[in-house]
Amino acid sequence: MPKSLTGQIALLVALALFVAQAVNFAMLFRERRSNEFYQITAPAITRVVDGAERVRNGRFRASPDRADDGKRQRWRLRLLPNNPVPPGLERRVDVEEGMRRAMREANLPVGRIVTGVEPIATDDAMLARMSRLKAERVKRWSAELHIAVELPGKGWLTMTSGWTRGDGDLLWRLIAQTLFLYIAVLIPVLWVGARVGRPLRKLAAAARDFHPSHASPPIEEDGPGDVRAVISAYNLMRCRVTAMLEEKDQMLGAIGHDLRTPLAALRVRIESVEDDEDRARMADTIDEMNRTLDDILSLARLGRPSEPPTETDLSALIDAVVEDFRDLGHGVDYADGQRLILRVRPSLMRRAVRNLIENAVKYGGGGTVSLTRDARRVRIEVADRGPGIPPEQLAAVFDPFTRLDPSRNRSTGGVGLGLTLARAIVREAGGDIVLANRKGGGLSAVITLPRGI
Repeated sequence: MPKSLTGQIALLVALALFVAQAVNFAMLFRERRSNEFYQITAPAITRVVDGAERVRNGRFRASPDRADDGKRQRWRLRLLPNNPVPPGLERRVDVEEGMRRAMREANLPVGRIVTGVEPIATDDAMLARMSRLKAERVKRWSAELHIAVELPGKGWLTMTSGWTRGDGDLLWRLIAQTLFLYIAVLIPVLWVGARVGRPLRKLAAAARDFHPSHASPPIEEDGPGDVRAVISAYNLMRCRVTAMLEEKDQMLGAIGHDLRTPLAALRVRIESVEDDEDRARMADTIDEMNRTLDDILSLARLGRPSEPPTETDLSALIDAVVEDFRDLGHGVDYADGQRLILRVRPSLMRRAVRNLIENAVKYGGGGTVSLTRDARRVRIEVADRGPGIPPEQLAAVFDPFTRLDPSRNRSTGGVGLGLTLARAIVREAGGDIVLANRKGGGLSAVITLPRGI
């Protein structure tokens, strides 16, 4: 089945025309057979029955059998001692049944009834002896129908009439008619389908490729009225979505500014707290609130990042993140891979890798980072030596504010946005993140990116 709208419409119309023409052919064929029976066979049967009655009543006189007129005698009733129908000819069972039924209705006893269809030779001398009008009528016949009826004790009553052998002319007329219909109907249908399908394909491509961070011109309104109305509605919706996202960014910027200002003021005020332990706890709380605020704002603004994609050495980016953790004394290993250039947003991708390594450090005491690639994909794997995650919760940990630690202890993690933010960053880049428990213990987090980004 074609995928395009135009192809589907054309196929359905072609099938409908084929079915209609097939039904038309069947009806014409049946009508032609009926006409043949009533126009050719029925008169022949009537003549044979009349001749049989005359034979029974002794009033039948055989036609003269002159040598110079032998061909013409085949078109008249003759009473012969033997069956004159040549063997091997095509028999017409329907004619034989009709003949036997007519004989039965006339109360005429008959024996065998034999028929045969014989092609007419175009150079038949009989045609030369006929009148012009009769010869033209005979030429329309492609064969002769021989009928021989056995009259017990009397001989064989025979006659020959014209017969149309085959239905080739009907078939060719139907093929020509079908081709004409296909030309007359399918070409306008294909034109209309193309006029409707082309703008719809453009609309589908624009909707599929729509991204708030990529400015795109409105789609040209083309095609029939209904299609133009749909395209106009899409252009209006795109403008509304873009305006809503811009308003959301402005609102988030204002919220971030309004929240960071009192947090900064609190950070200044806690310096006056004399107890060092209380002051340190307050500072940690403020730092945690700042990190949480950064994660929330980053996740909310991810659909419209301000950083453009650039050609980035992914191996150097991972190495820089790993060095940051090593400087803090964490056991993170990375085997320097080959230089690998990808078009990504470096700050966001660095944050996604950092979040995975941070989870490996917090929950597994450290981790190992590896970078591999093949012809189609790039894989960044962060493997730790921790307890892993229950299989039924591997998908749930990506939900916002989800933590496996029921105590909500800040020393063992944040507020549950790290994996959510990392997966959102990777998916925005066209990839994905998959978590899996390792056979020897620990957890494996794999970032998969397409080579073409």
